[in-house]
Amino acid sequence: MIYEQAGIGFFIALVTALLATPLVRRLSFFLGAVDLPDERKVHDAPMPRLGGLAIFMGFLGGFATIIPSLSKIHTNTAWALLLGGSMVILTGFLDDRFGLRPRHKLLGVFIAALILVLFDLRVSFITIPFSDSIQVQEWLSIAITLFWIVGVTNAVNLIDGLDGLAAGVSSIAILTIMILSFVMGNTTVFLLGAIVLGSALGFLYFNFYPARIFMGDTGALFLGFCIATLSILGFKKATLVSFIVPLLIIGVPFVDTIFAIIRRKLNKQPISVADKGHLHHCLLRMGFSHRTTVFIIYGVSLLFSALAIVLSQAALWVTVLASIFLLLVITLLGDRIGIIHTKKQPVLSFVRWLFQSHS
Repeated sequence: MIYEQAGIGFFIALVTALLATPLVRRLSFFLGAVDLPDERKVHDAPMPRLGGLAIFMGFLGGFATIIPSLSKIHTNTAWALLLGGSMVILTGFLDDRFGLRPRHKLLGVFIAALILVLFDLRVSFITIPFSDSIQVQEWLSIAITLFWIVGVTNAVNLIDGLDGLAAGVSSIAILTIMILSFVMGNTTVFLLGAIVLGSALGFLYFNFYPARIFMGDTGALFLGFCIATLSILGFKKATLVSFIVPLLIIGVPFVDTIFAIIRRKLNKQPISVADKGHLHHCLLRMGFSHRTTVFIIYGVSLLFSALAIVLSQAALWVTVLASIFLLLVITLLGDRIGIIHTKKQPVLSFVRWLFQSHS
């Protein structure tokens, strides 16, 4: 019954987003919420950028469908996601229409994360490698939850640079969370994931290359917030090393964010300053087309998701070793394609020096 309801919720969210997106496109032009081309952008004409509103409308349609299927306790969880998501939508809308300073945008996401904490949706246990789980103090539990929600939300926002990229990668991440929630028997996460997935795919129809509308910060922040929240709900009692699994689920935006921080530090730039060093920019510089670049990143996302599913069932030592190996490979590949520095390869240079000094 629950999974049938999830299917209905998915369908309603999908159709609602499909119907709402053309209307939101017109609204964007009417309000002047358009993305103008510049040296950082890959589009050459003004594009409406309030697509996140259509995603949210799809979510609301699906939400109304599944809410009767949830118990009182689980309804509390759903309302927390709705209220926090509404705060994120408001923040993204204000940024897309008027332009917010980074700290003001961060504040909006922080308030949304705080709403989840007030509903008691937070990490409650820490799994220390090769030992039992321990319950953490309340202040640390809150701090970890806030850091996770804010970090993941902004990471997804950073990859929104090509047509269909953020919506597609987010859909893959949400589908992975749904698969893991099905394995764990977490019907609440499965139901909520279904309506978020339907909303994202409904919008993706209009957002895939060549896009007719952008999701803007409204959509990217909302999808990031949903991914962060659903992963917290699915893994709230298995943290630290077990966070490897949800980190793999958001592998592409997570890695891209880490490299962006390193790159900007090396270039002595503020972390909030935008640049053209993200993964999709690097692939475009290598000569890949817009569409091919998106499909490559989809493929990488699917690989991360498959690893997340496999490692969620693996022994702890396998998860740790596989993660260390994956981290090394990602670092070397990232350096090779110029995601750390466009002209230098600091990691590969260090590896070559290391081998030469011991030969």
